[in-house]
Amino acid sequence: MMKARKSIYKKMVISTVVAANFLAAIPAFAAGVADDHTAIWSRQQAEKVALTKENTAPLVDMDFKLVAPDQWVWDTWPLQNRDGSLAIVNGYRVAFALVAPRSLGWGDRHTEARIGMFYSKNGKDWTYAGIPYNYDKALGHMQWAGTAMMDENGKVHLFYTATGDKSNWDNNGWDRRAVQRIAKTTFDINTDKNGVHLTNEGPHQIILEADGKYYETIENWKSNIITAFRDPFFFQDPNTGKEYIIFEGQAGTDRNYLKPENIGDEEYRNTHSVPEGAQLYNGNIGIAEVLDHDITKLKLLPPLLESVGANHQLERPHVVVNGDDYYLFTISHTFTYAPGLTGPDGVYGFVGKGLRSDYKPMNGSGLVIGNPKENPYQAYSWMVLPNQQVISFINEPKDANGQVQFGGTFAATLKLSLNGDQSEIGKEQRNGEIKPFGANR
Repeated sequence: MMKARKSIYKKMVISTVVAANFLAAIPAFAAGVADDHTAIWSRQQAEKVALTKENTAPLVDMDFKLVAPDQWVWDTWPLQNRDGSLAIVNGYRVAFALVAPRSLGWGDRHTEARIGMFYSKNGKDWTYAGIPYNYDKALGHMQWAGTAMMDENGKVHLFYTATGDKSNWDNNGWDRRAVQRIAKTTFDINTDKNGVHLTNEGPHQIILEADGKYYETIENWKSNIITAFRDPFFFQDPNTGKEYIIFEGQAGTDRNYLKPENIGDEEYRNTHSVPEGAQLYNGNIGIAEVLDHDITKLKLLPPLLESVGANHQLERPHVVVNGDDYYLFTISHTFTYAPGLTGPDGVYGFVGKGLRSDYKPMNGSGLVIGNPKENPYQAYSWMVLPNQQVISFINEPKDANGQVQFGGTFAATLKLSLNGDQSEIGKEQRNGEIKPFGANR
């Protein structure tokens, strides 16, 4: 088994070198924007958000089973290879998700969040394997969402949000003191008759912190909604070979005001007033360039996109490349829209011709998948995979009597059809189903 594994890894290394040489010969797409350009999701665009038959998610089937009966389970992501394809380890697919004991109240789970691991042979029936790291070694009082990548040597890199400080933790007013930083650790991965195991846990280290200029620090924070520097997403650009960490942030001190473009075009600005306090809703999607192979040295760059004056939270951002189109996806809530605007809890998308691009909102408004009006909080934390499968978790669906039930388990996987700047929800799959998928192309 060991010789076979080494042979596989050797072939992977050779393939990676060949791919890297090939990619180096391909010029990056000319997006026609400056290297520091930040696209804008404006109030004018966000005002167009509306549910349609193409973007409204089907109702959650209330006869759902719990993937981990003793755990609340929410934000979920699969283990991917460096190129974005699904990692399959000796026939197993692996997923990670935020977990907390069901003995806690539904609302209390966030301050006790850990990252749990799941594995499956068929991508439908998942086994919960517990928390794969030593909590005493992990950074932050709680570990929030991220991504996971298996490199060409079979090493698993787990990226996460280190939130709060273990040494002086206090649940009273915690959101005012819980600094968020982006962290990582590594593991070896192996399988046996008892399933999948992560071993040889590496050191936990902070790889990114808010700078206060492009990205708001907790000291800069003035809103009534929690600040953000979280949700790292590892991304290798298939057209340049460069690697990045993409994350949720909020605009820093260089953007604590509204630019005209944040409102809309001149005609819109002349006919619409902006409610007081809108500038405090200052979400953005951040990016940092990876400078080393081990992903420990990074350089913060100006945001890819901002929603200053439109929306406060652009959570769990991620990128899917489909031909010449780069799709930048994010999730957001109804309550995080700026005054005078509204939209459903859902996944929002923007399309451009390069990673640094003048992104335009999908479907004219940005809304790609939204919860139905009759069940507005039934699911959340959607993640669009490279083959346009969309995974999420069951959040707070209403039963037949209109009573809210707490889910905390995998939701049905959806299929998304992408066609330029248009999208449509397609066939529904099994709860938590993840079919094999290839690299971003």
